Amino acid sequence: MSEIQTYIQAFRFNRTKTLATLAEFEKQASPLEALAFRPGVGRAHAAWQFMHVAITEEVFSTTRLLGTEPAFPELVERFRGGSTPDENIPSIDEIKNTLTIAREHLLATLGKFSDQDLEMIPAAFAQRGWTLRTFLQVISWHEAHHQGQTHITLNVYKSRIS
Repeated sequence: MSEIQTYIQAFRFNRTKTLATLAEFEKQASPLEALAFRPGVGRAHAAWQFMHVAITEEVFSTTRLLGTEPAFPELVERFRGGSTPDENIPSIDEIKNTLTIAREHLLATLGKFSDQDLEMIPAAFAQRGWTLRTFLQVISWHEAHHQGQTHITLNVYKSRIS
């Protein structure tokens, strides 16, 4: 198995955890209320966390690696890194759909590369000094990081309503 394929396997595993957490939100008496819950003043709600994972994958796999436009330009400003979460909470289905399409785009983009490209520094990452390998490490960590945030946010939400 190539190194890129190993990362892709990790992405697939990580996504099972993200979707399992999203399914727990879906089981709540009011899923949208649970998704909108903020664990503290000025903190992001879980809906933003989930969508941020998807939009980051979309932007990185299109704009950053290929120089193409993202599939969800209207969502990029709302959910990109550094954005301020708003109160317009996407539905569970919208979150799932965005996660699915963005992941498909990421996998299609990665299909254009081989292990011989791992030390290449894509132009969009030159200022950061990130190689393709570093990008793969970061994008894998990124989903796990935000999945953990959604998990703790749900636990705090459940403790407040019980």
